[in-house]
Order: sequence, then structure tokens, then C-alpha cells
Amino acid sequence: MSINRILIIIGGGIAAYKAPELVRAFKKQGINARCVLTAAAAQFVSPLSIASVSGDKVYENLFDLKDEAEMGHIQLSREADAILVAPATADLIGKMAMGVANDLASTTLLATDKPVFIAPAMNVRMWHHPATQRNLEQLKVDGIRIIGPDEGDMACGEFGLGRMSEVDDIVSQVMHGLNQHETEHAPPALAKNDGVLSGKHVLVTAGPTHEPIDPVRYIANRSSGKQGYAIAAAFAASGASVTLISGPTDLPCPTGVQITRVETACEMLAHVQAALPADIAVMTAAVADWRVETQASQKVKKNADSKAPTLTLVENPDILAWVSQQSGAQRPGLVIGFAAETENVSEYAQAKRIRKGCDWIVANNVSPENGIMGGDHNTVDIFTNDDQDKWPAMSKTEVAQKLVVKVSDYMLKQPQ
Repeated sequence: MSINRILIIIGGGIAAYKAPELVRAFKKQGINARCVLTAAAAQFVSPLSIASVSGDKVYENLFDLKDEAEMGHIQLSREADAILVAPATADLIGKMAMGVANDLASTTLLATDKPVFIAPAMNVRMWHHPATQRNLEQLKVDGIRIIGPDEGDMACGEFGLGRMSEVDDIVSQVMHGLNQHETEHAPPALAKNDGVLSGKHVLVTAGPTHEPIDPVRYIANRSSGKQGYAIAAAFAASGASVTLISGPTDLPCPTGVQITRVETACEMLAHVQAALPADIAVMTAAVADWRVETQASQKVKKNADSKAPTLTLVENPDILAWVSQQSGAQRPGLVIGFAAETENVSEYAQAKRIRKGCDWIVANNVSPENGIMGGDHNTVDIFTNDDQDKWPAMSKTEVAQKLVVKVSDYMLKQPQ
């Protein structure tokens, strides 16, 4: 989802000191941050410091005559693409759950029609209090997305859940949540495409695999799973029955998707086999090519001579090839593979499609300078048996939606 401005409502907790860092993190993503500071928050961070970082006015008072002559609280809520409450105190959470509107922050939240995220921060006992949990359940029903909190030491000296999530995690989850929101609210023509996918079983794999070396270490890659999760969400929005087999990620399960979380390539293969038959398979997972032949039962220690241990690697099962080579009802009618390359992208992708036996392959250049792995945007080429479709750079959500349309068009042409 394209986002230009986010409104950050800063609550009155010790975690408010992270607000300037949060503003900077969004600006690094090219997103302007406008801030509302509650009276309590102003005790922890000054309006001047926030204004200096954001480059914009900081809003504090509902009864500022100039702003309210222009219906300032409504403008604030509508001009932003999304609202983030961070830190979200127990007081703010309670106001949101009850629909209270007695200051600028709560009035703005009640007037918005945009996606709202909260990053709670409070004492561990306040977090676990039945009133807080009851309020959080109401916010979930209202469609508010909750980020965190984390577990750890607190300013009050206690330990447990209640620490506001780290800034990078908050930004990442806001971006992912907005992409998911865009998919769930896709225009009917894009999301449904005449219902051709309604009731179809779509199998999607996503994320990396972790291949253990010992109980502490593992072999992995930089896949975030974002593209695969976006594809699963887009197919679900189209009316398909979606099974998502996911390697280790921190991403929430997309709405309407049946998810199974695995760790290793062998586990992923077993669950893929169990999920068949399927009408369509989209294999986005970045499966590790190799695993350690024998996992150590205890942590591998340094030798006295400091020589590195020798690891004997064996090849992992080729899940895409296995699915592509099935026959009869076990072979999905359309198998789509993914090729993440750093050079000779077209050449390697087309060779991979032929070698694996899949019908289509989606290729992208994941060189570090492109920021695709772990990022929210992608640039792909799709190779079929007799065609190449080159797409411009777009969000991973948009890639997913466009892929669903392409698949729908293909399915419409197949004999029933």
C-alpha cells in the first residue's frame, strides 16, 4: 500500500522517549510523520523535540481556536493514511474501547476512517488486568491492529509483558498491516475476478527454512515471507480456500487463510504432501538447499586449537520439483515457482522453470541494493511456457493482487 503520511499519537508513558526515533524510522521509509502529543506525553518528551525531528507542527490542544475553526481533529484524522498510537497507555486504550472523546487524541481517533495501529506500553500488572484485556478484545473487534507489547525489564523495576515493541518492529508491522489492509479491501473486480477462484484450493508456501546445526545455531536465508503472505491473502480475498505452509516468520496469519508453521525443509515437504490435492500451488518459500547431515544434540563448542568444526551437508528435498512432477489428481493444475536471483535473472529463471517442471516461474533480482528481501516492494518477471510478462516496481501486495488476476484469467481459459 502506498503511504505518504502517518499520524502518530504519543501517549503519556515512559516509552514516549522513543517517539523521535519512531518519527525518524518512518521518514527513512519515505513517510512523513505528523504527531499529536497528549498532555501526559508532554511530561516525557517536549513538543519542540518532536517538531524538530518531524519537520511539522505538533498538535496538543483540542481547543486551539485556529485549528478547531478548521475542524482540526477531523482534518488530522483524514489527512493521514494511517494512525499509530505509540505508546498506547492503558488510559488511551480504555478511551478507544469506550468511544470516549474528551481530548485531541481521543477525538481524532473517534473521527478517523483510516487504519489504526496501537503499540501498548504499561506495567505488567496493568497489562494483565481484566479491564485492560477486555478493552483490547473490544479494539480487536473494532479492527484495531495491536503491535506487541514485548517482554522485558520495565522502568518500574518489574519484569514481564508491557514494554513497547522496538521501533523497527513497529514500523515493519505497520507496513505489513497496511499491505494486508489493502488486500482485504481490494476493489471487487480485482479481488473476486468474477468468482473464478471461488472454492478453489490454493496451496502457498512462504518464508525461509531454518536447518539446525545444533540446538542454538541454524542455516537460514534472508527471506521475510512478506510476498508469500501477501499472495495467500490475495487468493483468500478472491474467494479461494487457501492453505499456507510457512517457514519461520514474525508475520501474522492473513485473514481467511489456514496456516501451518514449520521450521525445516523436510517439515515443509511433509506438510505440502499432506495438503495435496490442490488446484493451484504457489511456491514462494525460500527453502534452504542444504542441511547438516547430523544435527548436534548439544551446542557445538570451540576446539582448544580454535579450528572451525567440519559440517557435512546433504541436499534438502526439492519441494517445487516434487510438486511439479506429481501426476493425476495429485498434480495441481497450475504450479508457480519463484526464482530469487542476484545475476542473469532471466536466464537462470527460465532454466529453473524447465528443470523443475513448473508451469510458471516468478523471477526477481534480490541483490542487496534492491532492498527486496525483507522490504515491502518487489519487481518481478513472470515466465510461462511461451511468454514473458515484465512488471514494474510495485508493493508486494500489488504484486500479489496482480498475480491473482493473471491466475484467474488463466483459469477462465481452461476447459471445465
